[in-house]
Amino acid sequence: MNCRICIGYFGYSMSGDKRKMRCIGCKPRDKSCAFLKKFCKKLSKKEINYCFECLDFPCKHLEKIDKGYRQRYNMSMIENLEYIREKGIDKFLKKQEKKYQCLKCGGVICVHNGKCYSCGKQIKINEIG
Repeated sequence: MNCRICIGYFGYSMSGDKRKMRCIGCKPRDKSCAFLKKFCKKLSKKEINYCFECLDFPCKHLEKIDKGYRQRYNMSMIENLEYIREKGIDKFLKKQEKKYQCLKCGGVICVHNGKCYSCGKQIKINEIG
């Protein structure tokens, strides 16, 4: 997942309350990292950088997360990882920047609630991208 579009990265919880600790993204693999590394020893031990580097890709845990994200947020973690594997992280991030850019102010739209935390504009999740 592109951490920049995640509600935790914006510093909020799903209820809309401010989080005590703002997520700094998955790369540091520390206690502020979201949930995937908790279930993957290879990620938490930094043996791999991306799930697609694992022979078990996509694992059952990733498939479960992917299904939920496709249903709720119109986003596929597995498709994103396959795109990164094929085209690289830089192209992926450029594509994401365009997809999740607020048309009102140019800020970033949150994948979890469709809100731009720069200007407050709210859009429907299925209208993103």
